[in-house]
Amino acid sequence: LKSIKFVKSDPIFGKKLIKAKKSLGQNFLIDKNILEKIVNTIQIKEKNILEVGPGTGNLTSYILKKEPKKVIVIEKDKNLAEKLEQNFIDKVTVINNDILEVDENSLLNEKFSVFGNLPYNISTEILSKWIINLNDNFWFDHLLLMFQKEVADRIIAKFNTSSYGRLSILANWKLKIIKICDINPHSFFPKPKVESSLLLFSPKKKIFKIQDPKNLEKVTRVFFSHRRKMLKKPFNQLFNGDLKILNKLKIDLNLRPQNLDFETYYKLTNEYENLRG
Repeated sequence: LKSIKFVKSDPIFGKKLIKAKKSLGQNFLIDKNILEKIVNTIQIKEKNILEVGPGTGNLTSYILKKEPKKVIVIEKDKNLAEKLEQNFIDKVTVINNDILEVDENSLLNEKFSVFGNLPYNISTEILSKWIINLNDNFWFDHLLLMFQKEVADRIIAKFNTSSYGRLSILANWKLKIIKICDINPHSFFPKPKVESSLLLFSPKKKIFKIQDPKNLEKVTRVFFSHRRKMLKKPFNQLFNGDLKILNKLKIDLNLRPQNLDFETYYKLTNEYENLRG
C-alpha cells in the first residue's frame, strides 16, 4: 500500500464520506499513479472526451489538466451528477442518465476519446451495445475502459484458450484491443474483491463484413451454449448439416467451440445470413 498515492479529492478523505452504491456497481478510483497512467495512455489535448461513470470526478480532474477540447461526462447517480456540476462549473457537460439509454452518436458531430471505469455489473452489456450499434463511421477513436480482470481476460482471449468465447469474438470483430495494465483492489474505494484491468480499444482498418451484428450474436450463442460439447449439434442446429458449408470452411465437427478462430465465426455468420437470404 505504500506505493499507492491517494488523490486529495477522494471521498474517503473529504469532509463528508460519499457512500458508494452497490446497486450501481460503484468503486471510485483513488490511486494517483493509476490516474496518471490512464491520462498518459492516449492523446487528450484538443480532443473531445467522453467519460462514463466519473463518480467523484477524480479522473475527470486529471483529464482536464491535459487541456481537452470538450469534456462530456455521463453519471447515472443523481447526487454525484449534481456534485460534478458544482465542482466543474463551465468545464464539463454533465449528463445525468444511464449510459445504456444514451445515443452516443447524438452527443456531438465529432469523434470522442472515451474513458470509463465501467460498473462491473453492466460492463459487458455496455461494450456489447457499443459494438453492435457501430456504423461504418465510428463515433470514437479510442475507448480506454476498465473491467473486472476476469472479464478483461475474456475480451482479449485467443482461440484454443478456456477464456475464449462470445465476448472475445464480438469485441475483436471491429476493434483492436491492447491490455494496458492490471489494477490492484487497493486502488479503489470501496475496495472491490477482485482485480481490475485497463484495456485500450481502437477501430480496425479492415473489418469482416457482416450484414447484421445480431446474427453474429446468435451464431456464437448457439455454438457456445454447450462449450464443452463437440461442434456437430450447434452446426446442425444452424445449418442443418450442410456439407457444402462444412467443406468450404474446413470445419472439423469433432472440435469444440473454443477451437475455432475469430474469422471462422465471422464466416459462419456470413453463411447463416446467406441461408436466411
